Amino acid sequence: MTDVRVIVGPGVVADEVLLREVAEREFAACGIRGSLVHAKDAAEIGQRCAAPDGLPVVIPGPEARGVMEEPLGPVVWLDLDRHDGVNVGEGAAHLHGRGIGGLTWAIRHAVHRHRHPAERISYGAHPDQWGELRLPPQPGPHPVVALVHGGYWRAIWAADLMDALAVDLVERGFAVWNLEYRRPDLHGWPATTEDLSAGLGALSEAGDGALDLDRVGVVGHSAGAQLALRAAADGARVALAVSLAGVLDLVEADRRWMSSGAVAAALGGGHDGDARLYGEASPLLRLPLKVRQLVVQGTGDDLDLVDFSRRYARAARDAGDDLTYLEMSGDHFAVITPTAPIWRTTALAIADALQRR
Repeated sequence: MTDVRVIVGPGVVADEVLLREVAEREFAACGIRGSLVHAKDAAEIGQRCAAPDGLPVVIPGPEARGVMEEPLGPVVWLDLDRHDGVNVGEGAAHLHGRGIGGLTWAIRHAVHRHRHPAERISYGAHPDQWGELRLPPQPGPHPVVALVHGGYWRAIWAADLMDALAVDLVERGFAVWNLEYRRPDLHGWPATTEDLSAGLGALSEAGDGALDLDRVGVVGHSAGAQLALRAAADGARVALAVSLAGVLDLVEADRRWMSSGAVAAALGGGHDGDARLYGEASPLLRLPLKVRQLVVQGTGDDLDLVDFSRRYARAARDAGDDLTYLEMSGDHFAVITPTAPIWRTTALAIADALQRR
């Protein structure tokens, strides 16, 4: 059984009981043993990370940040507040800006990367230009699923959001490409769209013949669905484009000020200022995509997202696209939770679509 050690550094501002409650819930959910300990200084953090028993998840706090760049192995560093551009030692990961709830994601990430290692492949020079490739154990070529994470285009959310789906899909016989990209809050909208194109294009040189490039599906969650469908509209070589709780109507999303103005912040302005930009970016305005599509929506999600998915599905069919609409019980994260019925049904639909290619 996997062990996880959550190490809390000096000066961390958080209720200790709450941290322990969050950690213990996630230990149980992942089926692992775990502990939460405090370290008095950076030196003790380093010592505890070097111990052979368990996977370290470290909340360093303001007094021990210098230790993060040291070569301490596959540590998952967690900053509760936002810290952009942090460098960590080789093999380590850094999550930040998600508050106390970020501990849940950090524990999950530690477990997934230990149990199901991936090959990280860069497709550009920037630290955020990479994908993680996982292959099934049986010989290929395998159909491919490229995953595009959401997070309303903000840099605090990263590819670790899709770890669980990546593992589930590999176990179903797919090769999985979990894509990271530069987010527009730090790098601007053009960098994000360029990265989606480059990241999907990099599949042509990955896998050493293990990938069936005639059977590629691109699957995006939330804001990642906008990016995935927009990439398909731009001519990415995919046989299937999948929206999981997608932000598919950017004009209305901007009008309704979703996630405190996330659309205007990402694109660099509101819908009434640059109609051309919104026309290029909004999947609804790019129809027909001329690519087979699967649109998945949980009924317990944000009602605006339910509205977007339903209207998009009708408009796509009216435009002549081959589209399957799947609406089931589930909230915004059920669609990326492997144990949820809505995801299990989605996975079967993806397999069916790519097998029929």
